[in-house]
Amino acid sequence: MTTTAPVPVTTAPAAPRLRYGALLTMTAMSFLLVTAEFLPGGVLTEIAGDIGVSTGQAGLMVAVTALAGLIVAPTVGLMFPRLDRRSLLVWMAVAATVSNAIVAIAPNLPLLLIGRVLLGGALSAFWAMSITVAAKIAGPDRLGKAVMFTTAGGSLATVAGVPVGVMLSGVVGWQGVFGLAALATGLLAVALRVLLPQVPSEGSSSLRALVGTLRLPGIGLGFVGHMLVVLGHFLAYTYIRVALERVQDGGTPIDAGLIIALLAAFGIGGLAGNFLIGLIVDRTYAVLAVITPVVVAASAIVLIAASGSPFLVGVASFVWGFFFASWLLIVNTWVGKRMPDRLEAGGSISVVGFQAAIMIAAAVGGLLVDGLGIVPVYLVGAASLVVGAVLFGLSDRAAARA
Repeated sequence: MTTTAPVPVTTAPAAPRLRYGALLTMTAMSFLLVTAEFLPGGVLTEIAGDIGVSTGQAGLMVAVTALAGLIVAPTVGLMFPRLDRRSLLVWMAVAATVSNAIVAIAPNLPLLLIGRVLLGGALSAFWAMSITVAAKIAGPDRLGKAVMFTTAGGSLATVAGVPVGVMLSGVVGWQGVFGLAALATGLLAVALRVLLPQVPSEGSSSLRALVGTLRLPGIGLGFVGHMLVVLGHFLAYTYIRVALERVQDGGTPIDAGLIIALLAAFGIGGLAGNFLIGLIVDRTYAVLAVITPVVVAASAIVLIAASGSPFLVGVASFVWGFFFASWLLIVNTWVGKRMPDRLEAGGSISVVGFQAAIMIAAAVGGLLVDGLGIVPVYLVGAASLVVGAVLFGLSDRAAARA
């Protein structure tokens, strides 16, 4: 009589338990960094008056932050190739603390700009490493859900962080607001050290790795598509106030209160979209990468075309915010799924594309508005969004063929 050996039963390894404390610290970091990034726009007049410069000169605070971010995003992994990524984020929180403290006490523009350069570096390093840290916290199968917590902080900052900061500036002054931001990021550095798990570096950070990542099937096309989507959005959104001022309510231009309400609709839509799309992005990121830019383009066209209907403009603002707020979430999930062994390189090129598109939009958009007016700017932005969607679709096909 023959006997057969029992067949061993194999089970898939259980997904790691979600560390909600760690995820919430990532939410807090993105909230504080994005609030600090955009806060100067709400208090620019006060800053210019107090340090004795023009409003345009004070606006350099935003430009140098983006420029520093563009430089740091592709190089942070090269500068710290072996540093544990938890420690790197802790040090970036410390850098943000120093940045906000410098801005709070800066008596002149040069020192203030130095502080903002530090913030730009911390911001881009955080976004570049956030995918790697999220993958460690949640595992690859729930990467999109983990990234949702990270991007939620940015969405919340635009809805609540910046407006609250502007309101507080009326009580404690803009210097006091940046002082409070320094205190908050200092406490955050401690929380990151306590709650985040250790995240070893990939050990393969190099310019060759970045270029090699772009040469993977479909990745280069996706990167260009990502840049065009961000470019199209910021070409239009930078001048959304100008577009909203064209809206007529019963033949009369709408007042400032209704403009604020329409901007709030964009922010509320963004917060809702981040959470709802975050629940499905792990399974549908490839489809969302094509649909999202097309819907944003359509919303921008409706906003500029339906100037006689505040209701339609409000709906368009909400839908625009709902979908675009999830774009970074979609792109980061795309990076995690298409480049699981190159998360740091993928995260870096994602941030580079974002910052470069913002700088191009700021430069080109101003020329277009002055030379052609607001409607052509929105048409160019919508066209850029649609082309970006097409390139993302082609990139997915190229990756599938490979």
